[in-house]
Amino acid sequence: MAQFLPNIFFAVCLIVAATLFVTNAKKIIRNIQLGTKITRWDRPKERWITMARVALGQSKMTVRPVAGFLHILVYVGFLLINIEVVEILIDGLFGTHRVLSFLGGFYNFLIGFFEVLAFLVMVSCIIFFIRRNVVHIKRLFMGELNGWPKLDANLILVMEVAFMLALLTMNGADSVLQDRNAPHFIKAGGFPISSWLTKPFLAEIQTETLLVIERVTWWFHILGIFFFANYLYYSKHLHIILAFPNTWFSKLESKGEFNNLESVTNEVKMMMDPNADPFAAAPAGEVSDAPSTFGAKDVFDLNQVQLLNAYTCTECGRCTSECPANITGKKLSPRKIMMSTRDRLEDVSKILDENKNQWVDDGKTLVKDYITAEELWACTSCNACTQACPVNIDPLSIIIDLRRFLVMEESAAPQELNLMMANVENNGAPWQFNTADRLNWAND
Repeated sequence: MAQFLPNIFFAVCLIVAATLFVTNAKKIIRNIQLGTKITRWDRPKERWITMARVALGQSKMTVRPVAGFLHILVYVGFLLINIEVVEILIDGLFGTHRVLSFLGGFYNFLIGFFEVLAFLVMVSCIIFFIRRNVVHIKRLFMGELNGWPKLDANLILVMEVAFMLALLTMNGADSVLQDRNAPHFIKAGGFPISSWLTKPFLAEIQTETLLVIERVTWWFHILGIFFFANYLYYSKHLHIILAFPNTWFSKLESKGEFNNLESVTNEVKMMMDPNADPFAAAPAGEVSDAPSTFGAKDVFDLNQVQLLNAYTCTECGRCTSECPANITGKKLSPRKIMMSTRDRLEDVSKILDENKNQWVDDGKTLVKDYITAEELWACTSCNACTQACPVNIDPLSIIIDLRRFLVMEESAAPQELNLMMANVENNGAPWQFNTADRLNWAND
């Protein structure tokens, strides 16, 4: 029985990790569904192409070649090295060792290829760590990254380096044990990196100690992956998964095209209907004709794609570095808009968890408590942020919806804008001229 304890422990860890992952995934789906429904199932061919080009192909990352190339190395390494996890899962559950070694030369090629990728991922993460903490790249040192966001980014990089180093140390120990014909360690695998990086440091260690090192690094690697999968929920690295649906549901129309508010359309229709009563209560089971909120006051008023955007944000700051308002010293940071939206969504999620999915008003709203009017009115609506985002996030749509609420629900627009709207209402033009004088400019 004792010989099966490692396999039982592994199975328990796998079940716990999978359960936690599914639980967190359900929570994310629930939180996204708090937003208003939006139809984005049209033009499926274009959406699949967009997802393949932007999420899978990383096409927008290479606009900044150095960071883009390093990110592609980490991305490809992450995808392909996880193929080896399939073998580790089988070995962990059934007590085998390198169960796929029957593939022969192809297996040796795969292990060697994974080692090269692991080394490139490790080097890339070290460079990223230096860029974040030593090289003062402005977008990586802004105020909204203080505290947890900065710690989170560094933790991810450290974890990835540790996981790759554990993999290479495990392979180095395995190679030495194979050379010594240790029981259970069959001749299998190619080790082009560990043979010079880790194996020389392990070659003089006694076999009993080496067996412990090999097992410890094996367990560290796989348990680290289990931990990482569930850490994603609390991290900006959730984009590893959500970048794919986010790009699929991204806006295909021209970035400069604003949507019409359905609430405004419904109210106009109601005003034109002589039989409509805006003060009448809707019969049971029917939707009221009374207009809903104009714009967005809280996350409940944003649509589901906008909330998906908030969860997908990588906090890379490319949007903010392109924002003309931010560049000229304004308070606006498109990255902070997305981070604040996610913070509010998470605070709402905690209240729902504490009250068995029942909403209890906490007296806070997204606008004012998380995002200020000053930030919103600094936006020029130029769309530089949406163009720059590597995963097609649209901060502008959230900014516009929050501004719509301020204007249409609270009449809280800047004085200059109020004057312009009054002129449009009274004179039919933004300027303070009488309609009869509008063509006087032609007299000269």
